[in-house]
Parts: sequence; C-alpha cells; structure tokens
Amino acid sequence: MRLGVPRETKPGERRVGLDPQGVAMLVREGFAVSVESGAGLGIAAEDQDYRNAGAAIVDRAGAWGNDIVVKVKELQPGEATGVPRGTAVFSFQHLVGAPDAVRELAHAGLTAIAYEMVRDDTGRFPILAPMSELAGQLAIEAAVAHGRDVRRVLILGAGRVARAAADTALDHEMQVTVLCSSATSQASLREAFGEDIATGLATPGEIAAAALTADALVGAVFAAGMPTPKLVTRALLARMKPGSVLVDVCIEEGGIAETSRRTTHDEPTFVEEGIVHYGVGNMPAAVPHEATRALSNAVMPYLRRMKAVGLRGAIAEDAGLRAGVLLWEGHVVDAALARESGLPPGSIA
Repeated sequence: MRLGVPRETKPGERRVGLDPQGVAMLVREGFAVSVESGAGLGIAAEDQDYRNAGAAIVDRAGAWGNDIVVKVKELQPGEATGVPRGTAVFSFQHLVGAPDAVRELAHAGLTAIAYEMVRDDTGRFPILAPMSELAGQLAIEAAVAHGRDVRRVLILGAGRVARAAADTALDHEMQVTVLCSSATSQASLREAFGEDIATGLATPGEIAAAALTADALVGAVFAAGMPTPKLVTRALLARMKPGSVLVDVCIEEGGIAETSRRTTHDEPTFVEEGIVHYGVGNMPAAVPHEATRALSNAVMPYLRRMKAVGLRGAIAEDAGLRAGVLLWEGHVVDAALARESGLPPGSIA
C-alpha cells in the first residue's frame, strides 16, 4: 500500500500526518511512504529524518499521488486541484457547515475519511480523543493568556475536552463549573471530580447564571456530524463581565456562541460585546511534537488493517471506520452533508 504525507497548508498548522518514527514502523511492515519535502519542519523533522525512516522525499504531486493520503487538517480551498480522482484522504475533515468544501471534494472525485467521525467498538472516538485532551488543556492556557485574572471558569460539555479543561483549571486553582446535557453525564462528572467542581444541566437559566460570574467560558460540546448548538447568545455575552474570555473549542463545527467565528494562531482573538473570543480551530498545533506523535499512534492500527485487507475491505468489516467515510470517490455518503451541499446522496460502491 502506498501512503502519501503532504505538507499542511492550514495557517498555523505545525503538525504532520506521520512522524519519522511512525513512518519507520510502517516501512518495516511493507508500506511505501512518500513524504512531501518540508512536511515535518513544524516538528523539527528534516527531510533526511524521513529518508532515514525509509520514506521517499517527493514534491506535492508525489505526496498526493498515492492510494491513501495521511494528513492532519481538512483540505484548504483549491487544495484538491490536481489530486488524482479516487484518492482517499485520511484526516480531520470538519465538513459540517462547509458545503463549498464538500462540493470541491465531490468534484475532485475524492474519498474523505474523517478522523473526528471514526469510532471504536464502544462508540468512542479513538483518533479524535488525544487531540480533544490536548485541546481541553490548551483551552485553559488560552483563557489565562488572553483573559483578565481568570479565577472562575464555566465549561459547557462533558466529554474529553471538558474533562481535560476541568483538570487543567483545577491545576490552576480555579473555581470550576461544568454544565452538561444530561443527568447521566452530570453523575459521571461528579464521580470523576467529586466536590472539586460544581456541576449542573446546561439549561438557558443555568448557563446564564454561571456565565455572569465567570471570568472564562469554555465551549466543549461535540456532537458527531452535527453543528454545535448555539448555547451562548449575543445578549448573554453582552451581560458578562467585560474583558472575560470565551474559548470556543467547538469552532470547527460552528461554535457554541452566536458571535463565534474562526481565528488563527497568528491572530487568535477578537473582541465582541466586550468579550475576548478565542476561536482557533487547530489548537493542538501549538504543541506539534506531542500532537503529531499521538496522531501517528492513533491512526496506525487503521492503516495496518487497510494494508491487510484493502481500504474497501477495512471499511466493510469495521463499522466504526465506515462511520468516518463522508465521501466515497466523489459521492457524498453522509446524508446531512449531501443536504447541506445540495448534492445527491451516494453510497460506498
């Protein structure tokens, strides 16, 4: 099986699809790996490091002209141009609310398999998980860096991002409130954190009461394949403490606030209604070495299975991997994305 690892083109993205250690393991197992020149510079990996691992160093066309392209972030506008039809792109896709990107992938005839949608046997997200934990930790660091004397933090959500954020906030000796969508999640949070945090249900009244006393609000809600619910209204933000900070980890799926929009590592914040908004969509790029190693480890089992039985065979036998297939050779497999993009729903032929 031929794997390609291109350079990332999203602004501020320093991670790479596979690190040299991961490439060396795959080459020993019979993969042919082509890495675009300069792809590893964000993790201080030179082309020679990849050569030593057994990879071929190639140009952009050489990286994209493979059976499977392993990368980190979604294709940027125009990036699908010239990619051979039928190429499978294994990466974060973040296509919810991005109909133009869906149409571009469909027109190019590509297969898109989304890291954030792949599930394991328990229904959890094994490739997304390590990035979620890093994002949760970094959310609190961002709040401290861009907020003003952050002592009280409100976290909306109960998954890995929320729990990592709560842990990190406690390490900073903050007062932590976590609001979630169900009594089951609330009970799980209480079991995990005991009396160290306050918990509640994410009703409009509870959110408003906690937000008005918070110095930082972290949006940590994730619903696979769906836009983030707008739990924070503009009117509520206008009533919050001036200078407090909203860190919207949900921004790739649209964001948790009516005022949210994507920002970059170069320009991470903007101010609206007196509130500092931080909406960087690729937060783990701030710690590229750790994040790349975690991603390499997470995708390795799937790549091995694809080599053993072929991409089509791996998808057929693994319902969790199949859940990550959003487009198949240009056909939009995900019904919601088909509706959003105005394209006919397809299937895995």
